[in-house]
Amino acid sequence: MGDHTSIRPRPGRSTGRGRRTGGDRGSAAAELVLITPLLMLVLLLIVAAGRLVDARLQVDSAAMQAARAASLARDPATAATDATATAQAALASEHITCSPLAISPDTAGFIPGGQVSVQVSCTVSLSGLSLLHVPGAETLTSQFTSPIDTWRGVGP
Repeated sequence: MGDHTSIRPRPGRSTGRGRRTGGDRGSAAAELVLITPLLMLVLLLIVAAGRLVDARLQVDSAAMQAARAASLARDPATAATDATATAQAALASEHITCSPLAISPDTAGFIPGGQVSVQVSCTVSLSGLSLLHVPGAETLTSQFTSPIDTWRGVGP
């Protein structure tokens, strides 16, 4: 009979149980180091997209508030003034910086039972919305129409 010496597998070779010995040590750490910057970039882009959506919602809200304020006024001149002041205040309270900000009230149908529309256009810098300092700007525009109460008086 022969010699009963044990046979050891060479490093990096598969053992009988399907495990590898020695060849993959540290590869998970290396992969993590390589993929972490990419994951951070994707995360920051998701945050920037979320902030852009939030800014769009705030412009929609400002247009709605401005139209409602204009519909409560007693004359078209006051309606235009109230709409502008309300939209500016709504955007300022949410810390939305527009450059430029355009507020266009339409008071052509300003009669009892009529309606008043307000369009708000806000150009926001993309670098202000994200931590990445993305170049460029996005113009967000929203229009809202509010009815004027049929049974209320309107000034001359």
